[in-house]
Amino acid sequence: MSALVHRQTSVQSLSVASLVARAGEGDGRAWEELVARFGGMIAATGRRYRLVPADIAELQQTTWLRLVANLHKIEQPERVGGWLATTARRESLQLLRRASKYHGGADQMLANMPDAHLPEPDARPIADERDAVLRAAWGRLKPRCQELLTLLVTDDPMGYKDLSQFLNMPVGSIGPTRARCLEHLRRLMAEEDMTAI
Repeated sequence: MSALVHRQTSVQSLSVASLVARAGEGDGRAWEELVARFGGMIAATGRRYRLVPADIAELQQTTWLRLVANLHKIEQPERVGGWLATTARRESLQLLRRASKYHGGADQMLANMPDAHLPEPDARPIADERDAVLRAAWGRLKPRCQELLTLLVTDDPMGYKDLSQFLNMPVGSIGPTRARCLEHLRRLMAEEDMTAI
């Protein structure tokens, strides 16, 4: 029993570079220690990108598989944590791109709309009418604007750098594009409101 505890302790005391070297030789305990040290960081990266739990699990699996496939190519094994972080960010963006193909931005936007619990008896019909106008205007908005605005209205929006990579657009054009999209949405809502009268 003490030999097992000693081996576990010795693995835990190894440097990251030594763990990478041992993992490359097939040492399972070294892999376990790498996962123990960096697994939480990979999951946190997925949460930062607002991935659902199933996608976070896939992110972890894919990130570790990428390390297995590239372990022999890593020139600075002591910096494997940075390599894992970069890989996790890239894989998170890939998962988001794949999810955006299957889920329309309008669905997410509408799902994030607050449910108004107002005490006045006529408040609910007014809120319903406003939501109907928003839905109709949103449906007429260009898909590119829908995608950008959807990514910006969440509780924890992506930074402009990540948005730039995800949307394949220059960082400097995100703000002006957002302003144009919001203005277009306002005009569409005004048009929809007029036709509803």
